[in-house]
Amino acid sequence: MRRTPTAVLSAVTFVAAFGLSGCAPDAASPEPDATRALATPSAVAPEATPLPAPEALTAVVLALADPSVPPERKVGLIQYGTAEDRPVLQNFADALAANGYAPLTVQAGDIAWAPQPGDVSATMTLGAAESSLPPFVYPMEFSPSRDGWQLARRSADQLLPLVSSPAPPG
Repeated sequence: MRRTPTAVLSAVTFVAAFGLSGCAPDAASPEPDATRALATPSAVAPEATPLPAPEALTAVVLALADPSVPPERKVGLIQYGTAEDRPVLQNFADALAANGYAPLTVQAGDIAWAPQPGDVSATMTLGAAESSLPPFVYPMEFSPSRDGWQLARRSADQLLPLVSSPAPPG
């Protein structure tokens, strides 16, 4: 399998950034605007529609991180996913595994309706099942799909390294 240096570097940078963010004390670091926007419970809940079970959201992230799930199948787990997302999805799983986050554990908490109608936000905690690596916590949004839930495009763009980003000068 041939990998482009940009994609591998982006995936490793992503994992390193989350590894470091998991080490910072919560009280000492200011909350970025994006985090506040995702966590804002100001959205109106759709009438008579229950929030998804935590397992429905963790299943999406676990499938995205699973290297045994082909990238073609992962595209449907991203809102507005396309074939162009395949390399990024494979690199995400590979980077997590290479950095000790395999098998991955995922927990969903603080599930609430998101500002985008029909979407939900959740605080996701990702960790290594059999390691002393610190877990990292990341706010994510999910959109409903006919088969369940998808990672909202906005969260995917923040979470997954972008293959289309320019290569560093070298």
